[in-house]
Amino acid sequence: MVNGLVHAGFGNYIATGRIVAVVETGSAPIDRLVREARTEGRVIDMTAGRRTKAALFTDCGLILLSALKPETLAAREGGHDG
Repeated sequence: MVNGLVHAGFGNYIATGRIVAVVETGSAPIDRLVREARTEGRVIDMTAGRRTKAALFTDCGLILLSALKPETLAAREGGHDG
């Protein structure tokens, strides 16, 4: 993955070189991982109060929450969404 920053909305940027996975929220396993990480203080909420649509897992164990869809984040990075 190319090192750089991708705009995640609401003035937030993510270091693309640290992202391991970008997943859609709403499934029970992902929601459980986010809930557990939140209790451990490993969640960074970048939704600005909006509905969470994507969870980004980093190589250091943090989970970043975004109000943008995974497809939108991939397109902003220049990646492929298919």
